[in-house]
Formats: sequence, C-alpha cells, structure tokens
Amino acid sequence: MQRYDIILFGATSFVGEILTRYMQENYPVGGRIKWAIAGRSEGKLSKLKASLGDAAANLDIIVANTDDDESIEALVTSTKVVISTVGPYALYGEVVVKACVAHGTDYCDLTGEPQWIKEMVTRYEDIAKISGARIVHSCGFDSIPSDLGVFFLQENAKLQFDEYCSSIKMRVKSMKGAASGGTVASMMNMIKEASSDRELRKLLSDPYALCPSDHPFTVKQTNLMTPAYDKDMQTWIAPFVMAAINIRIIHRSNSLLGNQYGNDFLYDEAMMTGKSILGGMGAAAFSAGMGGFMLAAVIPPSRWLMEKTVLPKPGEGPSQKQQLEGRYDLRFVGKTKNGQELRCKVTGDRDPGYGSTAKMLGESAMCLLEDISKEDKAGGFWTPASVFGMHIVQRLEKYAGLSFTLQQE
Repeated sequence: MQRYDIILFGATSFVGEILTRYMQENYPVGGRIKWAIAGRSEGKLSKLKASLGDAAANLDIIVANTDDDESIEALVTSTKVVISTVGPYALYGEVVVKACVAHGTDYCDLTGEPQWIKEMVTRYEDIAKISGARIVHSCGFDSIPSDLGVFFLQENAKLQFDEYCSSIKMRVKSMKGAASGGTVASMMNMIKEASSDRELRKLLSDPYALCPSDHPFTVKQTNLMTPAYDKDMQTWIAPFVMAAINIRIIHRSNSLLGNQYGNDFLYDEAMMTGKSILGGMGAAAFSAGMGGFMLAAVIPPSRWLMEKTVLPKPGEGPSQKQQLEGRYDLRFVGKTKNGQELRCKVTGDRDPGYGSTAKMLGESAMCLLEDISKEDKAGGFWTPASVFGMHIVQRLEKYAGLSFTLQQE
C-alpha cells in the first residue's frame, strides 16, 4: 500500500540531510505531502529527525539497506516516488532501480555515472514501460542546469525563429562550491572501472552513449581537452569536468524528444577563464591540473594515496557557510542553421553540488508527483528535460533559487 507520496532514501547522506531540511522547510511534515526518510541506520535517522525540531515529530523513519532486498521492496511499494542519494550508484544503486521498475514506482537520483545509467536502461527500460515506473537520473547539478538550459533556449528559439538551434555551447562563467566525498567516490569508482575495461572506455568516449540504439546521430562532437579561445564568448576556455555526463544526457534528451533539436545537433561545454593572457594561462593551468588528476587517478598506487590523504571521504562536504555562499552562472549561446543567434543564462543561489542540487532533486520528485501524469509521460527511463520540460523550470525559479533568463548578445 502506498502510504507515502515521497520517500528520501539515503536521508543521512551529505546531500540527503540537506534535502531533508529543504523538504521540511517547503513541504512540512503534516502538510499536503506525505513524506518519510529512509536509510540503513535507525540511530542516524532518529538524530536527523530530532534536528528538525518539534515540527517534524510525526516524520516517519524507514530502515532499509541495499544489502537487504526485502527492505528495499517494502520501501518502494509504500510510496509513489523514491528519491535516492545512495551512491556511488554503480555500487549501490541497482537494487533500488530494479525494485522501482518492478512495482511501477517513480524514481529520481543525482547520479553523474553514465556507465551505470547505460546499464540500467539496457536492463530495465522495457520493464519500466510496462510497469509505468518513470526513472529519471541526473536530477542534480549534473545535469538539470545544462539539460534544462538547452531546453529553455531551444523553446525560445522555436518561438522567436520558428526553428531550433542546430548548435549550442554552454560556458561556465563562474562557480563557487566545494566537492563532497560522495561525489569524489563516484568519480574515482568510474575511473577505476574504466582503467581496466576497454568497452567502458569506449562508452565513455561516445557522446551518444545514452541514446537509444537506433538513434540517427552521427555528427562528430567537440571534446575539449586542452585550452582554447572561444570567439563567440571572447574568452579563453578550459575543460569542464561535468561535461562527461551533461553532454550525454542532453543528446539523450534530444532523442527522447523526437530528435527535435535535429539529427546533426552540436553541443559542448567548457569553463571560461578570462579574456586576457592571464585567462589563457589559467586555462592552460586548469587543463594541465585536470589531466594530471585523471592520470594519477588511473594509476592504482597514486589513486590509493589520493583517496587516503587528499580527497574528501564519503559523508564529508562543504560547510553550511560554504553552501550558502556558493553560486553558479552558466551561459548558453545557440545558433540556427540560418545563422540566427540566441543566448541565455542559468544561475543558482547555492553551491552547485549540494545546496542547489538538493533543491533540484526535491523539486524533481515534486514534479513527478504533482505536475506530470503517467498519461502525459508513461513509464520508461527519462531525462530531466524530456520528462519535466518547462514544469521544472517554473518550479526551480519559484522555489529553488534558480533563474533562466534570455540575454542580449
């Protein structure tokens, strides 16, 4: 029996605690939304509940563990939507997705692991289409601002020019925030898997890896690995670490939207480092540093050393002060085949990976619950843009501190 509208699984994880507080602030216990928190430690869940004060006295706690299939089955059958923050998803995520798919329960997460998404789609998409479960991966900073930024720009291009942009580039103008141990653990696990798996390396180099197997896309995409000068933005640029997941999500969105961006749609992402020679030096330094990190992460001894001495551990992350002071500003420029140009920006008011991600994840679940009926969007594996569309843009602007704004050139 579905006793709940939403269950937060992994509520005591770093982002899970932020999300729990966000839900209590915006959808308080005892209100119109019936939600609960879940995880493997009853003690930690009780402590989190107590931290919310008397207003959360009636918040239900559910003990469930990915090592215990029966507990996960009980969890997903008792709710309409599951939010999972339990990662790395390649290690702990499948049991939850499998159960949601089997029972027709909607699901969203914040994974940035394309190899795991591909595996889940391959194994469970046909079953999800039958059961009615809507599975939506990557509902955090990767990849909602990029995916919905492109969708927002494309919708406005269609209105203004009566055609979609055939190419869009996203540039990170500014970003302030710290990584958490959970994010680092997911990244390191993906690098570890890829270092010993040739097929996985091939998948990670394919921008269309998450598109359906019958997709018609063949255009070679830009894969920025070195510093470059962007004439459109008039700035030096460097590789952006989130491009690896964002680009693949956006091409999957295009395919799920009926290839409306075009079969030859081009998309790339990078970080802006400045117009002057100092910007060029910054782009070179950032590119070299990113390359050095990836090289060290591939080699087992140096990877072990980084994990033990330098990198944050799971459960660690930015302080509340850092979260509140965090922000991001993403710029998009799109061009149609007829040479018309449109620009927009997407901004967020918290650190991207945690403060803002938690709000995006919460509103994604609310969107599945209240805005998108199963008649409108049936069961299957969706992307944020392809299932939520402008509904999530409106929610994020109203509740979650994001803005989507058209710009003059």
